[in-house]
Amino acid sequence: MQFGSIHKHLARRWRGALLCLLCSLVSTALAAPLQAQWSFRLLPGDAQLQAHAGLDAWRPAQVPGSVHTDLMAAGVIGDPYVGAAEAGLQWIGLGDWEYRARFDVDAATLAKRHTELRFDGLDTFAEVSLNGAPLLKADNAHRTWRARVEGRLRAAGNELHIVFRSPIRTLLPQVQAMPHKIAGNYPSPYGDEPKDAMVGNFVRKPAYHFGWDWGPRYVTAGVWRDVQLESWNDNRITDLAVRTNALDAQRANLSVLLELEQGETVGKAEIVVEVFDPDGKRVARIERDATLQPGSNTLQLPLSIDQPRRWWPVGYGAQDRYTVQARVGHGRDAAHQASIRTGLRTVELRRELDKDGGQGFAFVINDVPVFAKGANVIPFDAFPARVTRERLRRDLQAARDANMNMLRNWGGGYYEDDAFFDIADELGLLVWQDFMFGGGMQPGYDPAFRSNVVAEARDNIRRLRHHPSIVLWCGNNEEETAWKDWGHGKQLTEADPVFAAKVWQGYVDLFGTDLRKVVAEESLGVPYWSSSPSNDLDSKANDSRRGDKHYWEVWGGPALPVTAYLRQTPRFMSEYGLQAWPQLSTVDAFATKQEQQVEGEVIRAHQKFMAGKGNERLLHYIEMEYGTPRSFAEFVYLSQVMQAEGIELAALHHRASRPYTMGSLYWQLNDVWPGASWSSVDYFGNWKALNFHARRFFAEVAVAALRDAGETRVSLLNDGQTPLAAQLRYRVMDFDGRILQEQQRAVTLAPLAATEVTRLSDAALLKGADPRRTLAVFELIDDGKVLAQRIVYFAAAKEQLLAADQVQAELQTEGDHYRLRLNSRSLARALWIDFGNADAHVEDNAFDLLPGQPYDVVVRSRAGLSTLRAALRLQTLGDALHSNPAPSQDNASVQRIP
Repeated sequence: MQFGSIHKHLARRWRGALLCLLCSLVSTALAAPLQAQWSFRLLPGDAQLQAHAGLDAWRPAQVPGSVHTDLMAAGVIGDPYVGAAEAGLQWIGLGDWEYRARFDVDAATLAKRHTELRFDGLDTFAEVSLNGAPLLKADNAHRTWRARVEGRLRAAGNELHIVFRSPIRTLLPQVQAMPHKIAGNYPSPYGDEPKDAMVGNFVRKPAYHFGWDWGPRYVTAGVWRDVQLESWNDNRITDLAVRTNALDAQRANLSVLLELEQGETVGKAEIVVEVFDPDGKRVARIERDATLQPGSNTLQLPLSIDQPRRWWPVGYGAQDRYTVQARVGHGRDAAHQASIRTGLRTVELRRELDKDGGQGFAFVINDVPVFAKGANVIPFDAFPARVTRERLRRDLQAARDANMNMLRNWGGGYYEDDAFFDIADELGLLVWQDFMFGGGMQPGYDPAFRSNVVAEARDNIRRLRHHPSIVLWCGNNEEETAWKDWGHGKQLTEADPVFAAKVWQGYVDLFGTDLRKVVAEESLGVPYWSSSPSNDLDSKANDSRRGDKHYWEVWGGPALPVTAYLRQTPRFMSEYGLQAWPQLSTVDAFATKQEQQVEGEVIRAHQKFMAGKGNERLLHYIEMEYGTPRSFAEFVYLSQVMQAEGIELAALHHRASRPYTMGSLYWQLNDVWPGASWSSVDYFGNWKALNFHARRFFAEVAVAALRDAGETRVSLLNDGQTPLAAQLRYRVMDFDGRILQEQQRAVTLAPLAATEVTRLSDAALLKGADPRRTLAVFELIDDGKVLAQRIVYFAAAKEQLLAADQVQAELQTEGDHYRLRLNSRSLARALWIDFGNADAHVEDNAFDLLPGQPYDVVVRSRAGLSTLRAALRLQTLGDALHSNPAPSQDNASVQRIP
């Protein structure tokens, strides 16, 4: 993707968003998107007009959308992701904006007794009027807002107006008036908001819009999800859910929960519920006559299914789902129909006590303990309405392809669209779902704030609870540990102990009581956890012996070496990570070749860690193991090698510690924009080296050969549910392939377990060989096939005697794809296959090629063979560390940062 091309993809994304919307309507069948002509403007009289004259004129708008994307489509601003645009666009978040929808209403809708406008996403402080009369005020971007409009619509010429007030200008006076502030997150470096009076934690809006250490600060406004027009006569179905009362392989005892809204008088209705199995065969039917009282009515209809086909996470069984359809009477009207697709499964958060006072943290699905392998998920774009179903599938498929079985939806974003969870259900990906609190502290002491959050939680649990992928609702991200461990609580207590006690009690009320209660009432049995990391409001928040753990002493804090991962053995590691830059074709999308300098303005603008100084930390980690890169291209390559090898070390240690440790979720899967981050899949869907490594270290069967302090501990990992008999072979060889020693023996891998088989000292493995040019390769073999492999090195890469230009490559056509055969006379470490801007997909990459052992990689591309051969480039650590390429303009040298 070339410079400036991000903008070119917007049209396709909007078409995809429409497709996603149409798919979601199939499940609800209750409403239709408002068919309207939308326009927007800066509110007349707004102070921003002094510098941006003329923006009070109406311009076309896209709904769902945002002010930023509408301004870009109108040509008022450029692409916010290209160059260093961020600082010059902060005025947008300070403005008040107005949206207008003009629409007609058909006769059938007008004839109905009841009509309602439903706003699925208003961002955020919104004043809504219809045909000149006030309709509602909204103050929460995460909620669904409804307004009855019967008698207020006309056949033609309706006008809906929505004024969005700047959240900064709305909240800043009250925040500045506080004698002592509660802790926020990331202060603005641009002057649009005082650094000592951040408003983000006081507004129910995606926290990352105010900037994060992996994404830009774009304080959005707009109609970010659709507006629906609903109409009905006597009654309508408002909710449909299925509760599992008991489930095993023989029988499912269920309750269908049906909520109906009845008009002003008592009415009678015939209720029909049908259940269809994954093949479309009807397996249950319920008919009932019901007397409906005015207002909301809830029916519980019991049913049973023999030999149910249970839903399992990937790797444990099939992702079977049932379709449940409900209707009132003949169901000819949309308001009288509802349908959901759901999976039958049980979920338990098992917290067994140890003899020494520790306590486990394990997800148990259908009575089977599951080691959680995966990553954290952040928002997929700074502007959520641009995220298409295809984009979600691309990144979630990348997670499954990397052998992940769990994703944690982090709390600083927004509750994902149903499409996200539909795909997770289909792929068998478990979802740890945070409520939308990203960090700092919240004004939970304010009853109105808490009430708003409770309504938000109920909205979203009810919307999403039929998805079997959701296995945990978590109160927030890092708020408890920030208060207890980062000094937030201590500092406020020293400044104002009375207020500090009030703030903490508000936290306990909101996350210990209110949200726990809502989850118990609405989640159909999915467990609740008050914070991450936490021990669910026990005394210590971030504890390796109890609860889940975030570990940032590697990369963050003291910046310990990656081997420190081997000395942290938590019950469940829910965050840890290392940064890397995306591949050069992604960097090309926002920076010219001349701008691609480690300390250049544009590169710094796309490095958000440490307020743009994150490349210093990145170079620190690269240089510890690999030495100083001599060009920007080498900097990018080495950052990915460092990230992949470091995270692999941690993940294998976590897996080898099963069952004490039962989860490893690295930070993070995806990107919100193109730039430096902890992701393994970049903004355009390109896999970094880490995602290729994850496919190997998260594989069902793997070898964890982990070297630390002169000793290699070897554990065999089997996530399968049956024992596995194989051969364990280890060979010690030099970099030219000469075998120095070899041993092989029969082993049996216990199911759902890690089995430690040996510990070997460096002395026993090397036996006097030069550690700079010697390796040990550990392999699991079955019937001559290598099931898993792990290579151990005895010296830092920068000290190794690696050769350059050793790999021979032959690319040939083979059926519907190409075959790339690779061979090397000596060790080729961290081999990276690159086809530049040619459209090519490689099925394996970022691996070590052993000497004299040819390896074939499948390449898929629409490009011709000659084009691919010309584009092919291979990179190894030997090339990066021990060759001396002539400097070029495209690979300008890296200046060492003091």
